[in-house]
Amino acid sequence: MEAINFKKIMVATDGSPCSWLVAEKGIELARLSGGKVYAVYVVSTAYLAPINGDTFPASVDPYWESVHEAWEKQGQQAVNSVKSLGEKKGVNVEPVLLDGNPSEELIQYAEEEEMDIVVMGTLGKTGLNRLLLGSVAENLVRHSKVPVMVVRDKCDL
Repeated sequence: MEAINFKKIMVATDGSPCSWLVAEKGIELARLSGGKVYAVYVVSTAYLAPINGDTFPASVDPYWESVHEAWEKQGQQAVNSVKSLGEKKGVNVEPVLLDGNPSEELIQYAEEEEMDIVVMGTLGKTGLNRLLLGSVAENLVRHSKVPVMVVRDKCDL
């Protein structure tokens, strides 16, 4: 039997309670294979981006900036939680924050950084957004050139 050879493991997190199991699975995979985890959170700008390259009216800009800062703070907390869990398990975790469309950014990062595998959950904070935009996990499974391990949690049921 061949040894597991996952040295670069991307754990996609959205900070939701369901994503905690995903982090645990990714960190365990890294521990078993001697790999490093890249905890990735995407600050979704897809919802607030102007249409057709237009700019926001001056009255909207301050609100967008404060919302974006709040989402960045939430993202930083999410990746730092994964980093803390990794430290407890003796696994090196690099926190990564990205901006943009979650599916596109996760796929691009995984491919450009030559990840060996992406670990993510089937359900997170999407709620109504999932109905509008489609599942991020489904998009990665369908379009990523990097293998994707989807972790199903009891939160999904």
